[in-house]
Amino acid sequence: MTPPAPSDAGLPQVALAHGLRLDNQFVRELLGDPEGGSRRRQVEAALWSPVLPTPVAAPRLLAHSAEMAAALGFDDATLASPEFAAVFGGNALAPGMMPYAGNYGGHQFGHWAGQLGDGRAITLGEGTNAAGERWELQLKGAGPTPYSRTADGRAVLRSSIREFLCSEAMHHLGVPTTRALSLVATGDSVVRDMFYDGHPAPEPGAIVCRVAPSFIRFGHFELPYARGDVALLRQLVEFTIARDFPHLTGAGESLYADWFGEVCTRTAAMSAGWMRVGFVHGVMNTDNMSILGLTIDYGPYGWIDDYDPDWTPNTTDAQGRRYRFGWQPRIAHWNLGRLAQALSPLFGDVAPLQAGLDAYASTYAALDRRNIAAKLGLADADDADVQLMQRLHGLLQAGEVDMTLFFRGLADLDTPMPSLDVVDGAFYDAGKHDALLREFEAWLQAYAARIEAGGEPAALRRQRMRAANPRYVPRNYLAQQVIDAATQGDVAPISELLEVLRRPYDDQPGNERFSERRPEWARAKAGCSMLSCSS
Repeated sequence: MTPPAPSDAGLPQVALAHGLRLDNQFVRELLGDPEGGSRRRQVEAALWSPVLPTPVAAPRLLAHSAEMAAALGFDDATLASPEFAAVFGGNALAPGMMPYAGNYGGHQFGHWAGQLGDGRAITLGEGTNAAGERWELQLKGAGPTPYSRTADGRAVLRSSIREFLCSEAMHHLGVPTTRALSLVATGDSVVRDMFYDGHPAPEPGAIVCRVAPSFIRFGHFELPYARGDVALLRQLVEFTIARDFPHLTGAGESLYADWFGEVCTRTAAMSAGWMRVGFVHGVMNTDNMSILGLTIDYGPYGWIDDYDPDWTPNTTDAQGRRYRFGWQPRIAHWNLGRLAQALSPLFGDVAPLQAGLDAYASTYAALDRRNIAAKLGLADADDADVQLMQRLHGLLQAGEVDMTLFFRGLADLDTPMPSLDVVDGAFYDAGKHDALLREFEAWLQAYAARIEAGGEPAALRRQRMRAANPRYVPRNYLAQQVIDAATQGDVAPISELLEVLRRPYDDQPGNERFSERRPEWARAKAGCSMLSCSS
Protein backbone atom coordinates (compact mmCIF):
# COMPACT_ATOMS: atom_id res chain seq x y z
CA MET A 1 0.00 0.00 0.00
CA THR A 2 1.31 3.44 -0.88
CA PRO A 3 1.93 5.54 2.23
CA PRO A 4 0.45 9.01 2.38
CA ALA A 5 2.46 11.86 0.92
CA PRO A 6 3.62 14.54 3.29
CA SER A 7 1.13 17.17 4.30
CA ASP A 8 2.00 20.82 4.40
CA ALA A 9 2.32 20.66 8.19
CA GLY A 10 5.95 21.72 8.08
CA LEU A 11 5.48 24.54 5.56
CA PRO A 12 2.86 27.28 5.21
CA GLN A 13 0.35 26.95 2.42
CA VAL A 14 -0.13 29.90 0.10
CA ALA A 15 -2.56 30.63 -2.71
CA LEU A 16 -0.71 30.59 -6.01
CA ALA A 17 -2.64 30.97 -9.25
CA HIS A 18 -1.47 28.55 -11.94
CA GLY A 19 -2.86 26.45 -14.75
CA LEU A 20 -1.91 22.93 -13.62
CA ARG A 21 -4.43 20.37 -12.47
CA LEU A 22 -2.25 18.58 -9.95
CA ASP A 23 -2.87 14.83 -9.79
CA ASN A 24 0.52 13.66 -8.45
CA GLN A 25 0.29 10.29 -10.17
CA PHE A 26 3.79 9.17 -9.26
CA VAL A 27 3.21 9.30 -5.51
CA ARG A 28 -0.42 8.23 -5.68
CA GLU A 29 0.16 5.10 -7.77
CA LEU A 30 3.65 3.89 -6.88
CA LEU A 31 5.04 2.44 -3.68
CA GLY A 32 6.56 5.01 -1.36
CA ASP A 33 8.75 5.08 1.72
CA PRO A 34 6.73 4.76 4.96
CA GLU A 35 9.19 7.02 6.74
CA GLY A 36 9.05 10.76 6.14
CA GLY A 37 11.76 13.34 6.62
CA SER A 38 15.31 13.76 5.40
CA ARG A 39 17.17 11.23 7.58
CA ARG A 40 19.79 9.60 5.35
CA ARG A 41 18.96 5.95 4.81
CA GLN A 42 18.70 3.03 2.43
CA VAL A 43 15.13 2.95 1.16
CA GLU A 44 13.95 -0.53 0.21
CA ALA A 45 10.86 -1.58 -1.76
CA ALA A 46 9.90 2.03 -2.54
CA LEU A 47 10.31 4.44 -5.43
CA TRP A 48 10.03 7.70 -3.51
CA SER A 49 10.29 9.24 -0.08
CA PRO A 50 8.10 12.01 1.32
CA VAL A 51 10.24 15.02 2.18
CA LEU A 52 9.65 18.75 2.44
CA PRO A 53 11.91 21.50 1.10
CA THR A 54 14.01 23.17 3.76
CA PRO A 55 13.14 26.89 4.06
CA VAL A 56 15.71 29.53 3.11
CA ALA A 57 16.43 32.98 4.49
CA ALA A 58 15.19 35.28 1.77
CA PRO A 59 13.85 33.77 -1.47
CA ARG A 60 13.94 36.20 -4.39
CA LEU A 61 13.11 35.55 -8.03
CA LEU A 62 16.11 36.34 -10.24
CA ALA A 63 14.86 35.12 -13.63
CA HIS A 64 12.16 33.04 -15.25
CA SER A 65 11.32 31.45 -18.59
CA ALA A 66 8.41 33.26 -20.21
CA GLU A 67 7.51 30.19 -22.29
CA MET A 68 7.41 27.83 -19.34
CA ALA A 69 5.52 30.32 -17.18
CA ALA A 70 2.86 30.60 -19.89
CA ALA A 71 2.65 26.81 -20.31
CA LEU A 72 2.13 26.40 -16.57
CA GLY A 73 -0.39 29.23 -16.32
CA PHE A 74 1.62 31.75 -14.29
CA ASP A 75 0.84 35.37 -15.17
CA ASP A 76 3.17 38.32 -14.64
CA ALA A 77 1.53 39.39 -11.39
CA THR A 78 1.94 35.92 -9.92
CA LEU A 79 5.56 35.71 -11.03
CA ALA A 80 6.30 39.00 -9.28
CA SER A 81 4.53 38.00 -6.07
CA PRO A 82 6.26 37.03 -2.83
CA GLU A 83 4.15 33.86 -2.85
CA PHE A 84 5.80 32.67 -6.07
CA ALA A 85 9.28 33.23 -4.63
CA ALA A 86 8.22 31.48 -1.42
CA VAL A 87 6.94 28.35 -3.18
CA PHE A 88 9.80 28.08 -5.67
CA GLY A 89 12.37 28.93 -3.03
CA GLY A 90 11.14 26.08 -0.84
CA ASN A 91 9.47 28.15 1.90
CA ALA A 92 5.83 27.34 1.17
CA LEU A 93 3.55 24.99 -0.73
CA ALA A 94 0.61 25.68 -2.99
CA PRO A 95 -2.57 23.61 -2.49
CA GLY A 96 -2.31 20.14 -4.00
CA MET A 97 1.47 19.86 -3.91
CA MET A 98 2.85 16.58 -2.51
CA PRO A 99 6.65 16.92 -2.30
CA TYR A 100 8.93 13.93 -2.52
CA ALA A 101 12.42 12.76 -3.52
CA GLY A 102 12.85 9.91 -6.00
CA ASN A 103 14.70 6.68 -5.20
CA TYR A 104 16.99 5.31 -7.89
CA GLY A 105 20.47 3.90 -8.46
CA GLY A 106 22.92 4.12 -11.30
CA HIS A 107 26.20 3.34 -12.97
CA GLN A 108 28.66 6.18 -12.42
CA PHE A 109 31.71 6.32 -14.71
CA GLY A 110 31.02 2.74 -15.71
CA HIS A 111 30.64 1.27 -12.22
CA TRP A 112 27.52 0.32 -10.28
CA ALA A 113 27.07 2.84 -7.46
CA GLY A 114 24.03 1.39 -5.68
CA GLN A 115 21.31 3.63 -4.30
CA LEU A 116 21.69 7.26 -5.32
CA GLY A 117 18.35 9.07 -5.50
CA ASP A 118 17.37 12.73 -5.50
CA GLY A 119 20.02 14.06 -3.15
CA ARG A 120 19.06 17.71 -3.60
CA ALA A 121 16.04 17.60 -5.87
CA ILE A 122 12.52 17.65 -4.48
CA THR A 123 9.47 17.33 -6.70
CA LEU A 124 6.66 19.64 -5.62
CA GLY A 125 3.96 18.03 -7.72
CA GLU A 126 2.84 17.01 -11.18
CA GLY A 127 -0.24 17.49 -13.29
CA THR A 128 -1.66 18.55 -16.63
CA ASN A 129 -2.21 22.02 -18.06
CA ALA A 130 -5.05 23.35 -20.21
CA ALA A 131 -3.39 21.93 -23.33
CA GLY A 132 -3.29 18.44 -21.80
CA GLU A 133 0.49 18.52 -21.38
CA ARG A 134 1.92 16.79 -18.32
CA TRP A 135 4.47 18.74 -16.29
CA GLU A 136 6.38 17.87 -13.14
CA LEU A 137 7.78 20.71 -11.03
CA GLN A 138 11.06 19.91 -9.31
CA LEU A 139 13.23 22.13 -7.12
CA LYS A 140 16.98 21.59 -7.40
CA GLY A 141 18.86 22.76 -4.33
CA ALA A 142 15.88 22.69 -1.96
CA GLY A 143 17.63 21.00 0.94
CA PRO A 144 18.50 17.53 2.24
CA THR A 145 16.61 14.35 1.42
CA PRO A 146 17.07 10.71 2.47
CA TYR A 147 19.37 10.40 -0.56
CA SER A 148 21.72 13.32 0.19
CA ARG A 149 24.32 11.01 1.76
CA THR A 150 26.92 13.39 3.23
CA ALA A 151 25.80 16.48 1.27
CA ASP A 152 23.60 19.41 2.28
CA GLY A 153 21.05 19.22 -0.53
CA ARG A 154 21.76 22.77 -1.64
CA ALA A 155 22.98 24.34 -4.88
CA VAL A 156 25.09 27.41 -5.52
CA LEU A 157 24.26 30.36 -7.74
CA ARG A 158 26.87 29.56 -10.40
CA SER A 159 25.60 26.05 -11.13
CA SER A 160 21.96 27.14 -10.88
CA ILE A 161 22.48 29.90 -13.45
CA ARG A 162 24.17 27.43 -15.77
CA GLU A 163 21.32 24.92 -15.51
CA PHE A 164 18.65 27.58 -15.92
CA LEU A 165 20.24 29.07 -19.02
CA CYS A 166 21.32 25.87 -20.73
CA SER A 167 18.12 23.90 -20.32
CA GLU A 168 16.16 26.72 -21.95
CA ALA A 169 18.83 27.26 -24.61
CA MET A 170 18.76 23.59 -25.54
CA HIS A 171 15.00 23.73 -25.99
CA HIS A 172 15.29 26.63 -28.41
CA LEU A 173 18.11 24.84 -30.23
CA GLY A 174 15.66 22.00 -30.86
CA VAL A 175 17.42 19.43 -28.68
CA PRO A 176 15.21 17.29 -26.38
CA THR A 177 15.64 18.61 -22.84
CA THR A 178 14.14 19.26 -19.46
CA ARG A 179 13.07 22.87 -19.03
CA ALA A 180 13.51 25.56 -16.39
CA LEU A 181 10.73 27.71 -14.95
CA SER A 182 12.53 29.87 -12.42
CA LEU A 183 15.79 30.81 -10.77
CA VAL A 184 15.46 31.89 -7.14
CA ALA A 185 18.18 33.28 -4.89
CA THR A 186 17.96 31.87 -1.37
CA GLY A 187 19.67 34.58 0.64
CA ASP A 188 21.83 31.87 2.22
CA SER A 189 25.46 30.95 1.70
CA VAL A 190 26.51 27.48 0.64
CA VAL A 191 30.02 26.20 1.30
CA ARG A 192 31.66 24.43 -1.63
CA ASP A 193 35.17 23.26 -2.50
CA MET A 194 34.90 24.29 -6.15
CA PHE A 195 38.12 22.65 -7.32
CA TYR A 196 38.24 19.80 -4.77
CA ASP A 197 41.61 21.16 -3.67
CA GLY A 198 40.95 21.58 0.05
CA HIS A 199 39.86 25.21 -0.11
CA PRO A 200 36.11 25.32 0.59
CA ALA A 201 34.49 28.75 0.54
CA PRO A 202 31.00 30.20 0.96
CA GLU A 203 29.04 30.98 -2.19
CA PRO A 204 25.56 32.45 -2.71
CA GLY A 205 22.86 29.80 -2.85
CA ALA A 206 20.07 29.42 -5.40
CA ILE A 207 17.29 27.07 -6.43
CA VAL A 208 16.17 26.19 -9.96
CA CYS A 209 12.69 24.92 -10.64
CA ARG A 210 13.18 22.51 -13.47
CA VAL A 211 10.24 21.15 -15.39
CA ALA A 212 9.65 18.00 -17.46
CA PRO A 213 6.83 15.60 -18.28
CA SER A 214 8.75 13.09 -16.16
CA PHE A 215 12.03 12.89 -14.27
CA ILE A 216 12.18 9.08 -14.34
CA ARG A 217 15.71 7.92 -15.15
CA PHE A 218 17.38 4.71 -16.25
CA GLY A 219 18.53 4.36 -12.65
CA HIS A 220 14.95 4.10 -11.41
CA PHE A 221 14.79 0.68 -13.09
CA GLU A 222 18.32 -0.36 -12.24
CA LEU A 223 17.85 -0.16 -8.48
CA PRO A 224 14.96 -2.63 -8.10
CA TYR A 225 16.74 -4.94 -10.55
CA ALA A 226 19.91 -4.83 -8.49
CA ARG A 227 17.89 -5.65 -5.38
CA GLY A 228 15.98 -8.48 -7.03
CA ASP A 229 12.65 -6.69 -6.58
CA VAL A 230 11.00 -7.77 -9.83
CA ALA A 231 7.50 -6.87 -8.63
CA LEU A 232 8.51 -3.25 -8.03
CA LEU A 233 10.37 -3.19 -11.34
CA ARG A 234 7.29 -4.42 -13.21
CA GLN A 235 5.06 -1.92 -11.42
CA LEU A 236 7.34 0.95 -12.44
CA VAL A 237 7.54 -0.21 -16.06
CA GLU A 238 3.78 -0.49 -16.40
CA PHE A 239 3.24 2.88 -14.71
CA THR A 240 5.80 4.59 -16.95
CA ILE A 241 4.27 3.19 -20.12
CA ALA A 242 0.71 4.08 -19.08
CA ARG A 243 1.53 7.63 -17.98
CA ASP A 244 4.38 8.69 -20.27
CA PHE A 245 3.91 6.49 -23.38
CA PRO A 246 0.11 6.26 -23.62
CA HIS A 247 0.24 5.82 -27.42
CA LEU A 248 1.75 2.35 -26.97
CA THR A 249 -0.76 -0.50 -26.89
CA GLY A 250 -0.65 -4.19 -26.15
CA ALA A 251 0.40 -6.06 -23.04
CA GLY A 252 3.22 -8.01 -21.50
CA GLU A 253 6.54 -8.57 -23.22
CA SER A 254 5.35 -7.22 -26.55
CA LEU A 255 4.38 -3.92 -24.95
CA TYR A 256 7.59 -3.77 -22.93
CA ALA A 257 9.63 -4.38 -26.08
CA ASP A 258 7.90 -1.61 -28.01
CA TRP A 259 8.47 0.72 -25.09
CA PHE A 260 12.16 -0.11 -24.74
CA GLY A 261 12.61 0.34 -28.48
CA GLU A 262 11.11 3.83 -28.26
CA VAL A 263 13.33 4.71 -25.31
CA CYS A 264 16.29 3.71 -27.47
CA THR A 265 15.25 5.77 -30.49
CA ARG A 266 14.46 8.81 -28.33
CA THR A 267 17.90 8.54 -26.76
CA ALA A 268 19.42 8.39 -30.24
CA ALA A 269 17.63 11.60 -31.19
CA MET A 270 18.94 13.32 -28.07
CA SER A 271 22.50 12.15 -28.73
CA ALA A 272 22.37 13.28 -32.34
CA GLY A 273 21.13 16.67 -31.21
CA TRP A 274 24.06 17.06 -28.82
CA MET A 275 26.55 16.29 -31.57
CA ARG A 276 24.91 18.65 -34.05
CA VAL A 277 25.15 21.73 -31.82
CA GLY A 278 28.38 20.91 -29.92
CA PHE A 279 27.02 20.16 -26.46
CA VAL A 280 29.02 17.99 -24.05
CA HIS A 281 27.05 16.64 -21.10
CA GLY A 282 30.10 15.85 -19.01
CA VAL A 283 28.59 13.25 -16.68
CA MET A 284 26.56 10.68 -18.62
CA ASN A 285 25.98 8.33 -15.70
CA THR A 286 22.88 6.15 -16.00
CA ASP A 287 21.19 8.10 -13.20
CA ASN A 288 21.51 11.15 -15.47
CA MET A 289 19.69 9.52 -18.39
CA SER A 290 16.02 10.36 -18.90
CA ILE A 291 13.60 7.61 -19.84
CA LEU A 292 11.98 10.16 -22.20
CA GLY A 293 15.23 10.85 -24.05
CA LEU A 294 15.58 14.34 -22.58
CA THR A 295 18.82 16.07 -21.68
CA ILE A 296 18.78 16.03 -17.89
CA ASP A 297 21.04 17.12 -15.02
CA TYR A 298 23.07 20.04 -16.29
CA GLY A 299 26.13 19.70 -14.09
CA PRO A 300 29.69 20.10 -15.40
CA TYR A 301 28.52 20.37 -19.00
CA GLY A 302 30.47 22.29 -21.59
CA TRP A 303 30.18 23.71 -25.06
CA ILE A 304 32.61 22.91 -27.83
CA ASP A 305 34.49 26.03 -28.86
CA ASP A 306 37.43 24.75 -30.92
CA TYR A 307 36.40 21.42 -32.38
CA ASP A 308 37.86 18.60 -30.28
CA PRO A 309 36.12 15.22 -30.06
CA ASP A 310 38.41 14.26 -27.16
CA TRP A 311 37.39 17.16 -24.93
CA THR A 312 35.45 16.71 -21.69
CA PRO A 313 34.39 19.64 -19.50
CA ASN A 314 34.38 17.56 -16.29
CA THR A 315 37.50 17.75 -14.11
CA THR A 316 36.52 14.42 -12.53
CA ASP A 317 36.68 12.88 -16.01
CA ALA A 318 39.90 14.61 -17.06
CA GLN A 319 42.09 11.51 -16.95
CA GLY A 320 39.84 8.83 -18.42
CA ARG A 321 37.74 11.19 -20.58
CA ARG A 322 34.95 8.63 -20.61
CA TYR A 323 32.39 11.33 -21.34
CA ARG A 324 34.33 13.21 -24.01
CA PHE A 325 32.41 14.90 -26.82
CA GLY A 326 33.10 12.30 -29.49
CA TRP A 327 32.20 9.36 -27.27
CA GLN A 328 28.74 10.53 -26.29
CA PRO A 329 26.82 8.40 -28.83
CA ARG A 330 28.58 5.19 -27.76
CA ILE A 331 28.15 6.01 -24.05
CA ALA A 332 24.43 6.49 -24.62
CA HIS A 333 24.37 3.02 -26.22
CA TRP A 334 26.30 1.56 -23.27
CA ASN A 335 23.84 3.15 -20.85
CA LEU A 336 20.92 1.67 -22.77
CA GLY A 337 22.64 -1.69 -22.38
CA ARG A 338 22.51 -1.23 -18.60
CA LEU A 339 18.82 -0.38 -18.85
CA ALA A 340 18.26 -3.50 -20.96
CA GLN A 341 19.98 -5.56 -18.30
CA ALA A 342 17.73 -4.05 -15.64
CA LEU A 343 14.63 -4.90 -17.66
CA SER A 344 15.75 -8.44 -18.51
CA PRO A 345 13.76 -10.17 -15.71
CA LEU A 346 10.58 -9.06 -17.51
CA PHE A 347 11.56 -10.89 -20.70
CA GLY A 348 11.80 -14.57 -21.47
CA ASP A 349 14.28 -13.87 -24.25
CA VAL A 350 16.83 -11.11 -24.75
CA ALA A 351 16.05 -10.75 -28.46
CA PRO A 352 13.53 -7.88 -28.01
CA LEU A 353 16.03 -5.99 -25.89
CA GLN A 354 18.77 -6.50 -28.46
CA ALA A 355 16.35 -5.27 -31.11
CA GLY A 356 15.93 -2.06 -29.14
CA LEU A 357 19.69 -1.57 -28.89
CA ASP A 358 19.98 -2.21 -32.62
CA ALA A 359 17.26 0.39 -33.18
CA TYR A 360 19.37 2.90 -31.28
CA ALA A 361 22.35 2.23 -33.54
CA SER A 362 20.40 2.44 -36.79
CA THR A 363 18.42 5.50 -35.69
CA TYR A 364 21.53 7.34 -34.57
CA ALA A 365 23.31 6.50 -37.83
CA ALA A 366 20.37 7.82 -39.85
CA LEU A 367 20.09 10.99 -37.79
CA ASP A 368 23.83 11.58 -37.95
CA ARG A 369 23.70 11.35 -41.72
CA ARG A 370 20.73 13.73 -41.74
CA ASN A 371 22.70 16.15 -39.59
CA ILE A 372 25.67 15.95 -41.95
CA ALA A 373 23.40 16.85 -44.85
CA ALA A 374 21.79 19.72 -42.97
CA LYS A 375 25.04 21.17 -41.64
CA LEU A 376 26.49 21.12 -45.14
CA GLY A 377 23.30 22.38 -46.79
CA LEU A 378 22.62 19.20 -48.76
CA ALA A 379 19.29 17.57 -49.53
CA ASP A 380 20.74 14.26 -48.31
CA ALA A 381 24.12 12.74 -47.59
CA ASP A 382 25.65 9.75 -49.35
CA ASP A 383 28.80 7.88 -48.32
CA ALA A 384 31.02 10.38 -50.13
CA ASP A 385 29.40 13.22 -48.19
CA VAL A 386 30.02 11.41 -44.91
CA GLN A 387 33.68 11.10 -45.87
CA LEU A 388 33.74 14.77 -46.80
CA MET A 389 32.46 15.67 -43.33
CA GLN A 390 34.92 13.34 -41.63
CA ARG A 391 37.72 14.98 -43.55
CA LEU A 392 36.48 18.38 -42.40
CA HIS A 393 36.31 17.26 -38.78
CA GLY A 394 39.96 16.25 -38.96
CA LEU A 395 40.89 19.66 -40.31
CA LEU A 396 38.82 21.49 -37.71
CA GLN A 397 40.56 19.60 -34.93
CA ALA A 398 44.04 20.03 -36.37
CA GLY A 399 43.45 23.72 -37.07
CA GLU A 400 41.87 24.56 -33.70
CA VAL A 401 38.77 25.93 -35.37
CA ASP A 402 35.58 27.09 -33.68
CA MET A 403 32.85 24.60 -34.58
CA THR A 404 29.87 26.96 -34.29
CA LEU A 405 31.46 29.84 -36.17
CA PHE A 406 32.87 27.66 -38.94
CA PHE A 407 29.60 25.99 -39.90
CA ARG A 408 27.64 29.21 -39.61
CA GLY A 409 30.17 31.03 -41.79
CA LEU A 410 30.27 28.20 -44.31
CA ALA A 411 26.68 29.01 -45.24
CA ASP A 412 27.93 32.23 -46.87
CA LEU A 413 30.48 30.50 -49.09
CA ASP A 414 30.43 31.64 -52.69
CA THR A 415 30.67 28.21 -54.30
CA PRO A 416 31.72 29.46 -57.78
CA MET A 417 34.68 31.16 -56.10
CA PRO A 418 35.24 29.40 -52.76
CA SER A 419 37.45 31.24 -50.29
CA LEU A 420 38.45 30.63 -46.69
CA ASP A 421 37.69 34.28 -45.96
CA VAL A 422 34.12 33.47 -44.89
CA VAL A 423 35.39 31.36 -41.97
CA ASP A 424 38.66 33.11 -41.11
CA GLY A 425 37.14 34.38 -37.87
CA ALA A 426 36.66 30.81 -36.64
CA PHE A 427 40.39 30.10 -36.21
CA TYR A 428 41.91 30.40 -32.75
CA ASP A 429 45.52 30.05 -33.87
CA ALA A 430 46.84 32.10 -36.80
CA GLY A 431 49.82 29.81 -37.16
CA LYS A 432 47.63 26.75 -37.59
CA HIS A 433 45.46 28.68 -40.02
CA ASP A 434 48.46 29.41 -42.23
CA ALA A 435 49.94 25.91 -41.87
CA LEU A 436 46.71 24.25 -42.98
CA LEU A 437 45.63 26.84 -45.53
CA ARG A 438 46.14 24.60 -48.57
CA GLU A 439 44.35 21.65 -46.96
CA PHE A 440 41.36 23.83 -46.06
CA GLU A 441 41.27 25.38 -49.51
CA ALA A 442 41.33 21.92 -51.07
CA TRP A 443 38.44 20.88 -48.87
CA LEU A 444 36.47 23.99 -49.81
CA GLN A 445 37.05 23.24 -53.50
CA ALA A 446 35.72 19.70 -53.03
CA TYR A 447 32.75 20.98 -51.05
CA ALA A 448 31.95 23.68 -53.59
CA ALA A 449 32.10 21.11 -56.39
CA ARG A 450 29.64 18.92 -54.45
CA ILE A 451 27.26 21.85 -54.03
CA GLU A 452 27.52 22.88 -57.67
CA ALA A 453 26.86 19.29 -58.78
CA GLY A 454 23.64 19.29 -56.78
CA GLY A 455 22.30 22.12 -58.89
CA GLU A 456 20.14 23.60 -56.12
CA PRO A 457 19.70 27.33 -55.51
CA ALA A 458 22.28 28.91 -53.20
CA ALA A 459 19.46 30.41 -51.11
CA LEU A 460 18.09 26.95 -50.36
CA ARG A 461 21.51 25.72 -49.22
CA ARG A 462 21.92 28.73 -46.91
CA GLN A 463 18.44 28.23 -45.53
CA ARG A 464 19.17 24.61 -44.64
CA MET A 465 22.51 25.47 -43.07
CA ARG A 466 21.20 28.35 -41.00
CA ALA A 467 18.41 26.13 -39.67
CA ALA A 468 20.91 23.47 -38.55
CA ASN A 469 23.91 25.58 -37.50
CA PRO A 470 23.14 28.04 -34.70
CA ARG A 471 24.72 31.46 -34.47
CA TYR A 472 24.22 31.66 -30.72
CA VAL A 473 24.98 28.92 -28.21
CA PRO A 474 25.48 29.23 -24.42
CA ARG A 475 29.25 29.25 -24.57
CA ASN A 476 30.99 28.59 -21.28
CA TYR A 477 32.58 32.02 -21.11
CA LEU A 478 29.24 33.75 -21.73
CA ALA A 479 27.67 31.86 -18.86
CA GLN A 480 30.63 32.68 -16.63
CA GLN A 481 30.34 36.39 -17.39
CA VAL A 482 26.70 36.24 -16.33
CA ILE A 483 27.66 34.33 -13.18
CA ASP A 484 30.34 36.87 -12.29
CA ALA A 485 27.88 39.74 -12.69
CA ALA A 486 25.17 37.99 -10.66
CA THR A 487 27.62 37.20 -7.88
CA GLN A 488 28.29 40.96 -7.67
CA GLY A 489 24.56 41.66 -7.48
CA ASP A 490 23.77 42.42 -11.13
CA VAL A 491 21.25 39.84 -12.33
CA ALA A 492 20.10 41.66 -15.47
CA PRO A 493 22.63 39.80 -17.69
CA ILE A 494 20.86 36.49 -16.91
CA SER A 495 17.69 37.56 -18.70
CA GLU A 496 19.66 39.42 -21.36
CA LEU A 497 21.56 36.28 -22.37
CA LEU A 498 18.43 34.14 -22.14
CA GLU A 499 16.66 36.48 -24.55
CA VAL A 500 19.46 36.05 -27.10
CA LEU A 501 19.45 32.26 -26.66
CA ARG A 502 15.70 32.13 -27.34
CA ARG A 503 16.47 32.76 -31.05
CA PRO A 504 19.72 30.87 -31.63
CA TYR A 505 19.36 30.50 -35.39
CA ASP A 506 18.51 34.14 -36.12
CA ASP A 507 20.92 36.91 -36.93
CA GLN A 508 20.36 39.46 -34.18
CA PRO A 509 21.75 42.90 -35.03
CA GLY A 510 23.23 44.47 -31.94
CA ASN A 511 23.93 41.13 -30.26
CA GLU A 512 27.00 40.17 -32.24
CA ARG A 513 29.12 40.08 -29.07
CA PHE A 514 27.22 36.96 -27.99
CA SER A 515 28.35 35.05 -31.09
CA GLU A 516 32.07 35.73 -30.88
CA ARG A 517 34.63 33.00 -30.43
CA ARG A 518 36.02 32.28 -26.98
CA PRO A 519 38.39 35.10 -25.93
CA GLU A 520 41.93 34.17 -25.01
CA TRP A 521 41.42 35.12 -21.35
CA ALA A 522 38.76 32.40 -21.10
CA ARG A 523 40.95 29.57 -22.40
CA ALA A 524 41.86 28.30 -18.94
CA LYS A 525 39.64 30.41 -16.67
CA ALA A 526 37.55 28.53 -14.11
CA GLY A 527 34.05 28.01 -15.46
CA CYS A 528 35.12 28.78 -19.03
CA SER A 529 37.09 25.63 -19.74
CA MET A 530 36.63 22.72 -17.32
CA LEU A 531 34.31 22.46 -14.35
CA SER A 532 33.95 20.18 -11.37
CA CYS A 533 30.80 18.49 -10.11
CA SER A 534 30.92 20.83 -7.10
CA SER A 535 27.72 22.84 -7.06
